[in-house]
Amino acid sequence: MQKSIGVAVLIYTAAMPWFAAALEPAPLIPDLARVRRIYVEPLGRTEAAEQMRDMIIAAIQNSKLFLITEDEEMADANLRGSANDKVYTQDHISSDSVGLHANAGSGESSRNSMNGSSASHQTGGIGVTDSESSHIQERRHEASASIRLVDEDGDVIWSTTQESGGGKFRSAMADVADKIARQLSEDTRRVRQPSKGEFANRSPQ
Repeated sequence: MQKSIGVAVLIYTAAMPWFAAALEPAPLIPDLARVRRIYVEPLGRTEAAEQMRDMIIAAIQNSKLFLITEDEEMADANLRGSANDKVYTQDHISSDSVGLHANAGSGESSRNSMNGSSASHQTGGIGVTDSESSHIQERRHEASASIRLVDEDGDVIWSTTQESGGGKFRSAMADVADKIARQLSEDTRRVRQPSKGEFANRSPQ
């Protein structure tokens, strides 16, 4: 009888880690990994905000990771935020000056009551001054956007802030839209495809 009890205790002790592992909650998949369909809300009432929204939609569609819907009820998450686009003139003022000055002089004087008096003087001088100033006005264009992805419960599951002064072949707004879509794509791929190390650390079920 005691032998049977001992065997039962041994089996129970060996099985404890397995039962404990079975009772532990499974790792939660980040909400971003489940997002497939996105509704992009208006980013403002200005024409620039509407253009930024259109560019973000196009950039996200090009990523091939999401579907863009115009029906908010069908979306897994809403993309919302604000965008800013400004054009201004920047002044650049510079001045250069060159100056050269040289002076030389000598003098001699003497007086004698018997023979009279004599005096001699010699002076010279050179002066050159030149100055140049310039005033350049440069037209600048900057765009920025703060974007967040909100799920159906109202929780923010992703966010980013991007800004740009434009590029050689792309406007500032187009560059910001591309940065937002690229960041969203990179973060989504990361949560949809866990690293190999995560699978290696999991014990087989």
